[in-house]
Amino acid sequence: MAVHFISDRQLTLHDLSAILAGDVTLQLSEEAKQKIIHCRQYLDQKLATTQQPIYGINTGFGSLYNRNISHDQLERLQENLVKSHACGTGPEVPVEIVKLMLFLKVQSLAYGYSGVQLDTTERLLAMFNEQVYPVIYEMGSLGASGDLAPLAHLTLPLIGLGEVYYNQQRLTGEQINQKLSWSTIHFQAKEGLALLNGTQFMSAYGSWCTLHAHRLMQLSNMIGALSLDAFDGRIEPYLEPVHAIRPQHGQVKTAASFRELLQGSELIGQPKKHVQDPYSFRCIPQVHGASWDAIGYVTNVILTEVNSVTDNPNVFPEDDRIISAGNFHGQPLALALDFLSIALSELGNISERRTYQLISGVRDLPNYLVANPGINSGLMIPQYTAASLVSQNKQLATPASVDSIVSSNGQEDHVSMGSNAATKAYRIVNNLYSILAIELITAAQALMFRRPLKTSPLLEEFVHTFREHVPFIEDDRVLHHDIAKAELFLKKFPVNYPA
Repeated sequence: MAVHFISDRQLTLHDLSAILAGDVTLQLSEEAKQKIIHCRQYLDQKLATTQQPIYGINTGFGSLYNRNISHDQLERLQENLVKSHACGTGPEVPVEIVKLMLFLKVQSLAYGYSGVQLDTTERLLAMFNEQVYPVIYEMGSLGASGDLAPLAHLTLPLIGLGEVYYNQQRLTGEQINQKLSWSTIHFQAKEGLALLNGTQFMSAYGSWCTLHAHRLMQLSNMIGALSLDAFDGRIEPYLEPVHAIRPQHGQVKTAASFRELLQGSELIGQPKKHVQDPYSFRCIPQVHGASWDAIGYVTNVILTEVNSVTDNPNVFPEDDRIISAGNFHGQPLALALDFLSIALSELGNISERRTYQLISGVRDLPNYLVANPGINSGLMIPQYTAASLVSQNKQLATPASVDSIVSSNGQEDHVSMGSNAATKAYRIVNNLYSILAIELITAAQALMFRRPLKTSPLLEEFVHTFREHVPFIEDDRVLHHDIAKAELFLKKFPVNYPA
């Protein structure tokens, strides 16, 4: 297994994908270790030589910022912070997201602006490497003062509290520390705040959603091209001159992708009885292209965030400054994740319309794509399922970032709700896999009624591979299993990430 060195090298989508896939173990670079140690030493020296209040280090938190804390109570202050903030509710956060949270928290601390101990950072790193995943709950973050509640649950095992999953067992923080012979971490000044402040909950969800968005974009084009051919659609709306006079980036790229996908198709080249296709086919470059551009924007936001320091206050040893500011505020992520939700919802929206067209008994295709409709319902009801998912995605795509609510007795008076934007986007991604799975089943079924004509070699190979998982539907069967197999096929489909 490869080693990923935590350093100040810029993380890429390829790095995040490798982390998520479990292909690497983590190790702090020597440079990162020295930065962490240097920052901690500076902070300790500062506390020993100043009587000035420094927010969250020798004061209370939030609206209690004006309460000074004596030096002998600083460790208890940080431990109490973690315990008191661990008040998450709702469903448990999926392990794949927890894994990213651990990685991103270590990455942020390793830049050397947070003032944590090296031991604290290395314990989080060891949890990742040993596949010790804290039990975290979905609800509780406002996406502004850092993802406080989720990150508190992430941190509890360091002090022997909370719960974790380890080797398919659910253990307490105390039990996992005993099992792995880990000593309890004793927090020093600022450490609890450094661990709880930060956008790692939002960023982990955002990273996961962005990685999948790139696959979903590529699949939407491939499945859309298959549907176009199975529908006996026209190639003219994809030709280069059309897009040269309206050169929206994503639109141009989508049209070019379809021309490549359909190269060599017998179906696309045959004479057409109709002069125009419905919008769900004719306007794919414009609709998919807009989502393509949105995904590009979101990718830039996410990559900037995972390469950033997002706790508070920020410690600058070289400048002899400790600055209380607002890098924990999730507004950049909230807006981007809302945008991503809308973009992915639209991919599902237009996909369902293509499914509907294919089963409607037009253009010489049988009703519901079965040879003997009536005794067989064929693909009637999967379209209902797709419609239900599309409708739910529309509801989930309602922006969270336009909301705010006052907290901490008015001190934290504008929040991003980025955590809600993140969890909604996660659900939309999973729904979209289901919607595209249904379109793929439908398009592959319709293609068989066009024989002996073939689609392009590339798409024929795609369908051939798919047929190893989901066979042609001769007579009615339980289609839930087909949809589940199609979803799994799509989730494992190779993806090309931009450099």
